[in-house]
Amino acid sequence: MKSAAPRGDEQRAIRCIVEGKVQGVYYRAATAERATALGLDGWVKNLPDGRVETVARGSLDALTQFAAWLWQGSPAARVDGVQVEEWSEAVPERFDVLP
Repeated sequence: MKSAAPRGDEQRAIRCIVEGKVQGVYYRAATAERATALGLDGWVKNLPDGRVETVARGSLDALTQFAAWLWQGSPAARVDGVQVEEWSEAVPERFDVLP
């Protein structure tokens, strides 16, 4: 019998706000692809002020890799800043791209 990855205390969640040229450049889709590849749950969405917000839940190692990747983003993106904070609210058990 295959055991599932540990959840509970070993799972953490973060919220990131990404500033720069990050809308209209495939940033949300690329973020979802990266998060899925890292086994993260959560979502990503555009904010009205031109920034992108993402929430991700997973292992500390995967979250660290994800947060570092946000500085790169999609090839056409220009990231000027990434704010990272802990997130304690519910996170869906998949990774969604929201409008």
